[in-house]
Amino acid sequence: MTDQIKKLWPELDWIRDKSLREKTAKTWEMALKKSVLTPDDLEHIPFTLLCGPNLKVSFMAHKRCVVHVAKASGEKINEFFGNDLPVNMDVLVSGAILADVGKLLEYVLDKEGKAVQGKYGQYLRHPFSGVSLAEECGVPPEVCHIIAAHAQEGDLVKRTTEAFIVHHADFMTFLPFKSRLV
Repeated sequence: MTDQIKKLWPELDWIRDKSLREKTAKTWEMALKKSVLTPDDLEHIPFTLLCGPNLKVSFMAHKRCVVHVAKASGEKINEFFGNDLPVNMDVLVSGAILADVGKLLEYVLDKEGKAVQGKYGQYLRHPFSGVSLAEECGVPPEVCHIIAAHAQEGDLVKRTTEAFIVHHADFMTFLPFKSRLV
């Protein structure tokens, strides 16, 4: 794991399974190699293109918030429901970290350095490209499922408990911003 990825994602340390932690980090490394975006760009570009030009919340602020909300939710579910609804915390955290990794291929920077949807993103949304990146790095199917099912595409499949948690963590930190447009 590179120092660049460790700095970008200190939450990787929450994944106890060393192999899964390394595969999660490797997916981010590969995405950055294939992307025109840099880690610094991720700290400045908006987390979504759907909330207009005045959105100030960065990609990384949103992503890290989703991971923290998902982790806290998983811990509470395990605390209150135990074996009746067990949450695999490693799978949950890895899936939350990787949910939007495909956006690194979906976004490009325009002439003013503003994030916009690129040609690749016009054809493949980030859940698809994210799964492709993760599978290439050996990420297990239960984590790839979270990547695939976290957005609206997941409304068409039966989500695992971990996928429900990441989906809701993502949308609860997105929809309030989107609703400001109305």
